[in-house]
Amino acid sequence: MGDVLRFVSKSERERARLIREARAIYDSVFPPSDPVREQLDKASASHMRIGADVHHGEGGKS
Repeated sequence: MGDVLRFVSKSERERARLIREARAIYDSVFPPSDPVREQLDKASASHMRIGADVHHGEGGKS
């Protein structure tokens, strides 16, 4: 009941997808060796993932 829904535009979802893709490519070329950086990447990726999933709420509308 206390849930907050945030509208995420299509362009914002696409931007987040492109950023994730670019990070994956970068990490495949320059593997992260700093444990702190790896933790920050995981935290930002999970935050971006949550934002990208908001549009999949109940009712099937995006």
